[in-house]
Amino acid sequence: MFSEAAVPYIKASVPVLREHGVKITTVFYNSLFNTHPELRNVFNMRNQADGTQQQSLAAAVFAYAANFENPAALAPVVTRIVHKHASLGIVPEHYPIVGTHLLGAIKEVLGDAATPELIDAWAEAYGALANALITEEKNLYANTVMAGDLTDMRVAEVIEQSPTAKTLKLQPLGNEGVPSYKPGQYVSVYITFADGHRQPRQYSLSDAPGTPYLSITVKKEPASGKADDKSVSNWIHDHVAVGDTLQVSHPYGEFVIDTRSKKPLVMLAAGVGITPMMAALNQLVRTNPNQAAHLLYAVRSEAEYLHRSEIEKAIKNMPNLTFKLYISQPENGAANRLTVSDIPAETLANADIYLCGPASFMAAQKSALLAAGAHEDSIRKEVFGPDLLADLV
Repeated sequence: MFSEAAVPYIKASVPVLREHGVKITTVFYNSLFNTHPELRNVFNMRNQADGTQQQSLAAAVFAYAANFENPAALAPVVTRIVHKHASLGIVPEHYPIVGTHLLGAIKEVLGDAATPELIDAWAEAYGALANALITEEKNLYANTVMAGDLTDMRVAEVIEQSPTAKTLKLQPLGNEGVPSYKPGQYVSVYITFADGHRQPRQYSLSDAPGTPYLSITVKKEPASGKADDKSVSNWIHDHVAVGDTLQVSHPYGEFVIDTRSKKPLVMLAAGVGITPMMAALNQLVRTNPNQAAHLLYAVRSEAEYLHRSEIEKAIKNMPNLTFKLYISQPENGAANRLTVSDIPAETLANADIYLCGPASFMAAQKSALLAAGAHEDSIRKEVFGPDLLADLV
């Protein structure tokens, strides 16, 4: 995969990237956006403003350097990134631009330590990764839609799930029809702010395939306090109503919940992380109601219990479904935190397991699952945004 000359320089980069990674990525983004301001419409500018995107890229570059000789570890992460890129319409022409500014940032930050040999090694490493992503993205586009194609969709219904979350049911304008997807996948929704800046945000589809609409559940984010806050979710809450039109990508995502599994299904969710589980649960109600399944759902308060009526319907219609709700900050009574010990150990050892929620929640639950006897290759988790390479860091 890499030349013999490049390997020692990439290996030697690992401690350097650990120390200087965030500074390198900060310089990279500043340079990239100054030269190509149009790319601000691709990156999450709210994550840029609070620094999480810079930290994420630093961790990603470090993780790649630490795992470049382990293709088995990189493969699932590459697939995850490919789906995210496809939802954003990334094309091969973007890669040389990113490569130029990334190598330039390494040179600027490391100074004399960035020898020609080191830069050549990283050019080779970046080129190998870019080629892998381009190849997979080409194959994915060939089986879905052209890169960057979006569908104009009308908001047919808005359902208030809680004081801070609402479900939008979206129907295509014209005769296009609803695209096919699998439970667990997501779409990118694009909006344009008053200042002309355009931003995408990914939302898991929160109802089963086969309906005449795409359903997304959007949770309002805490205000950043900045006048130019670029929260797509908050904009949707404040501006979108029935009859409005949104631009939506084709569904993508490698986090797919197998609703025809011969094994028990275990789904652990926190907060709005319930959304991909709802696509699976509603699919089970319609097509496989006898499936053995466990759904454990953690929320802060009773008011944040989302998709309550659909979960209650599943409980009534799925005789082999076990559901438990955990409320960490109840108005009355003791806090109740999600624990995998509520699922029999023999079930965990033979189940397909799916996690969705904040990164800290998924990390804690994965550790608890492994300690309880679950197999690592049976655990899948949904990862968005700055945590795309979390499994390698």
